[in-house]
Amino acid sequence: MDKSTQIYGIRAIIEAIRADNAIDRIYIQKGLRGSLVKELEQLIRKNGIGASYVPVEKLNKLCNKNHQGVLAIISPVRFQDFEILVEETLEKKTDPLFLLLDSVSDVRNFGAIIRTSECAGVDGIIIQNKGAAPITADTIKTSAGAVFNVPIAKVAHLKDAVYYFKSTGVKVVGATEKTQESIYDVDLSGPVAIIMGSEDVGISPSLLKLVDARASLPMKGSIDSLNVSVACGIILYELIRQRRDNH
Repeated sequence: MDKSTQIYGIRAIIEAIRADNAIDRIYIQKGLRGSLVKELEQLIRKNGIGASYVPVEKLNKLCNKNHQGVLAIISPVRFQDFEILVEETLEKKTDPLFLLLDSVSDVRNFGAIIRTSECAGVDGIIIQNKGAAPITADTIKTSAGAVFNVPIAKVAHLKDAVYYFKSTGVKVVGATEKTQESIYDVDLSGPVAIIMGSEDVGISPSLLKLVDARASLPMKGSIDSLNVSVACGIILYELIRQRRDNH
């Protein structure tokens, strides 16, 4: 982990939050107690920052300084406000394209997805506070710098983002093998938000229930799934093909 992206010590992290730094994730030692810890936890909840409670061994591995049981990872990019991003995009475009990532946790997959998204003209990527891959040096490198060009928004719950999309007329499509409907038969015209699931379990069942359409990729070999970043690229470019052919 790039040490330049770390802040350690309870007071330092509290002040970083108050100064509106773009904090990606906070690691807190399990069992840590005290008034300052409570103050930090309140700020974490108030600001919707992702936090993980971990053993002290994990913290020691991440940081060899006197971390006082708390470590924050600073994001190299500033996250967008989700609702403002959607509203402003809908005002500018009649057929915006959004991408939701449900617990994609590998930083290199995340970077590859960001790179493809930038090339495909994605208007915004939405991730969840908890369970999403952080933006690290590896993410930036794999994205070929595209992470600085594609707006990324964080939300507390992806279900709320899906409800919001549906209320604003954005069609939500879930990329999943749990359907007979091929991506090549799904209408991807107009405003669309595509959900890509995690590397191991795909889209969570509760989220999948909310989509307007499900779409799968045909599998012809003995392996039944593609890497999530590869699958994402295929789906995004199928959308581009459909929109080109419809114009």
